[in-house]
Amino acid sequence: MAMNVKKGDTVVVLSGKDKGKQGKVLSTVPSEAKVVVEGVNIVTCHTKPRRQGEEGGIVKREAALYASKVQVVCPKCSKGTRVAHKIADGKKVRVCKHCGAEL
Repeated sequence: MAMNVKKGDTVVVLSGKDKGKQGKVLSTVPSEAKVVVEGVNIVTCHTKPRRQGEEGGIVKREAALYASKVQVVCPKCSKGTRVAHKIADGKKVRVCKHCGAEL
């Protein structure tokens, strides 16, 4: 499955407990079709100290969520949009379905 979301994109969450939240994509996992979005899908992890001097405890961090649950936000029209592809100067570029701006 091809993912339309890349690292560094600003995305809006379409469903779930964080519906409507926007954030930047921190990382992608194409093999599982998942993305990690900044400030979205926060989970608490109970970590154990692994080295001497390292602290354990409860840590909050972002967990991965399915890429189908997020939509790229167009920088020009600032709407959540589907991604279209267009060939410009011999290169394939991603464009906004609403306004045609390059993503």
